[in-house]
Amino acid sequence: MTARTTALAPSLTPAHLRFLEQLFPGDGLVTQPEEMAVYGADSSRRSAMPWAVVRPRTEEQIVELLRWAEAEKMPLVPRLRGTGMSGGAVPAFGGVVVSTLWLNRVLDIDGDDFCAEVEPGVVTAEFQALTQKQKLFYPPDPASLKISTLGGNVSTCAGGMRAVKYGVTRDYVLGVRAVLPGGRICDAGGRTHKNVVGLDLTRLFVGSCGTLGIFTKLTLKLLPLPESSATVLAAFPTLVAALEGARGVFRAGILPTAMEFMDHVACRGIGMIKDVPWPEGTKAVLLLKVDGSASALAEEVIRLERALNQASPTCLLKGLGPKEEEPLWEIRRLISPASFQLGPDKMGEDVAVPRSKTVEAVEGFQAIGAENGIHVACYGHLGDGNIHVNIIFDAADEDQRARAKLCKEAVFRHALALGGTISGEHGTGITKGAYVSWQLSATERELMAGIKQVFDPSGILNPGKGWV
Repeated sequence: MTARTTALAPSLTPAHLRFLEQLFPGDGLVTQPEEMAVYGADSSRRSAMPWAVVRPRTEEQIVELLRWAEAEKMPLVPRLRGTGMSGGAVPAFGGVVVSTLWLNRVLDIDGDDFCAEVEPGVVTAEFQALTQKQKLFYPPDPASLKISTLGGNVSTCAGGMRAVKYGVTRDYVLGVRAVLPGGRICDAGGRTHKNVVGLDLTRLFVGSCGTLGIFTKLTLKLLPLPESSATVLAAFPTLVAALEGARGVFRAGILPTAMEFMDHVACRGIGMIKDVPWPEGTKAVLLLKVDGSASALAEEVIRLERALNQASPTCLLKGLGPKEEEPLWEIRRLISPASFQLGPDKMGEDVAVPRSKTVEAVEGFQAIGAENGIHVACYGHLGDGNIHVNIIFDAADEDQRARAKLCKEAVFRHALALGGTISGEHGTGITKGAYVSWQLSATERELMAGIKQVFDPSGILNPGKGWV
């Protein structure tokens, strides 16, 4: 809790409730605890009870809400589907939760401008399906894309498996329309793919986790839809061999759409719930996807196999087209649920390091687990150095809880020592807020706090989160 959060309203008064009832009639306002509970949690497994939940249907309601909240110093916590992993949507410091899920229209998809205009509550996978019908492509693909929203993806700058070739959410946001405290409206960016007039406010909003404004419209960049894709799975007897295989792919001049890896702990967990194609003793698995024209993909797969074979894989499988690829990617999607075969609880961290430091990072994380007697499973986006580190333990055991926390902190320190970051795509929220000062200097945090104050003078938006 900071001085700014303690200066906010401490609770809802009867007068506050009357205002909310008038602005959000009927089911637009939720105040019953049993109904509010779901709005107080996210995928971090952290939770706190909101004071109330509002569900606006129009931008005008959001303008009036922000005007009132600034005057009353009322903390507001914006949220959508709550798929975030860092507690960014949890009202940990109290306040009114603002769910913009009912702002869920696709306003425009334009194949000439190669852009789309959407409201924040549109589900990512549903939007991608609409664009594909017009032979257009929206590349960001967070693991939660079937249930997460575009507004949530922009708020957290979501990544995903295609980031190695196509980048992350920030690379596809051309414009943002947001309501600021006091009811001000900021229209940043627009439909042009180039714009260097003034400071780049659009990028400032991306990844701000609801601390600067509440989105009402997003303008997104689209690409032509690739004709087809292919996938190759390769298993290796050592982690070093797997990483050498990955280097060989890049040295061959191949830029995969996705390059995923799983260490031996992740492979073991998957093997406990599914028959796996790799031989016993496998220490690492690579999963690579390429896309492009259908006529060129067969040759691209041959080049990919040739590059990987230099590292002597013990197993190599391939699939051409979605039907053949799906069984291979199903294995990757099983990692998170499979980890619970090794323990009832986990901390899901997502550090990132320079590509050249990946082997050193994973070996260090595995050693940290061994030193503390805790299962540590490493997997993730090898192509961009983003490593998911699952620290698996039993939260009912006080000693294991303490050792798991030591592991988490040691993982962060190791990543930072290698020139990395404590979060590649999950953000900091409340689960990593205490560690931000390990990475950001006092000067950097002071600059960010100053920017926050320009947008949100009273600190009412998502107070106490992340870097503030």
